[in-house]
Amino acid sequence: FNYGGQKYCKGETMTIINTINNVKLIKPNVGFKVEYLNMIAEWKEYGEELIPGSLNLDTVDFDLLVKKLNEHSEGIGLPDGFVPYTIFWLINNKNNILGAIEIRHKLNDYLAFRGGHIGYGIRPSERNKGYASYMLSMTLQYCKSIGLTKVLITCLKNNIGSAKTIIKNGGILDSEDIDSGEVFQRYWIDIK
Repeated sequence: FNYGGQKYCKGETMTIINTINNVKLIKPNVGFKVEYLNMIAEWKEYGEELIPGSLNLDTVDFDLLVKKLNEHSEGIGLPDGFVPYTIFWLINNKNNILGAIEIRHKLNDYLAFRGGHIGYGIRPSERNKGYASYMLSMTLQYCKSIGLTKVLITCLKNNIGSAKTIIKNGGILDSEDIDSGEVFQRYWIDIK
């Protein structure tokens, strides 16, 4: 289906295409192994935490990793305490993976406090180019397609870039709290 100039395709290989900006979201795919591993290596070179959390999963058996990630969106094989989630990789027209976004289909107690419905990250070399905003915007329509009418997104208070991305996509600051000594903010976005 089409929405706001974007094309949406449902199914095993769901792809959300943003033809205006030459980027698209794809479900994990074994054909992107080299690009995925390059993205992870770059993040580690910068000494930064891999976000979203699913980027921290073992990559030794890449085919198994992709299978697990796709099964998790159906609620299959989830680790204890996890909720079903869908992950998309943001790729450009050269098939470079620029980042990843994770959509949690519902909230448990911890996610309602800190993690929220959506976690995302852009690889260090591709930041400050507007990709996080595009990625979040495209993802909000996917959230609508799975029945979410509003989503919670959290970020550290000192992560000004992420806060701007959330606000640009309709985020309204709900509260601030502290977890493990870090101040974080909680934003809600109503999905239209």
